[in-house]
Amino acid sequence: MTEPLFFEDVAVGDRRTTGTVAVTAESVIAFGRAYDPQPFHTDAEAAVESFFGELVASGWQTTALTMRLLVEGAVLGGTPLIGAGVEEIRWPRPTRPGDILTAETEILELLPAGRRPDIGMIRVRTTTKRQDGDAVQTMITRMVLPRRLPAAE
Repeated sequence: MTEPLFFEDVAVGDRRTTGTVAVTAESVIAFGRAYDPQPFHTDAEAAVESFFGELVASGWQTTALTMRLLVEGAVLGGTPLIGAGVEEIRWPRPTRPGDILTAETEILELLPAGRRPDIGMIRVRTTTKRQDGDAVQTMITRMVLPRRLPAAE
């Protein structure tokens, strides 16, 4: 198992890149039917007449796939990914069947957690890219990291 990271182990500017995940037409349609039942997510033929002109993944599917990439990529080592909020999320271009996604993280800021000496907060920018390097999602989040507590004397 991967060793956990603590607040003291990370620095502003630290970057990590995950592995990849493939997006299939079947997964786009299944996710769309379950969570975002619009024709451009659920029906390839109807999608041709839509704004996108083709079947595309829901932005929420892209977000869910990004979370999978972050967890499987152990971007914080063995430390669980505990979110404290999303400041911004953007989908600059659609995710399409056939895309191969990867996520890149960058720590933007280290924040003390106020009255909680046992944790710290980090602001993280995550960019999810497809195989050609173009971003399909950008997101800025806050995550909780445990702190190393001084040894009791």
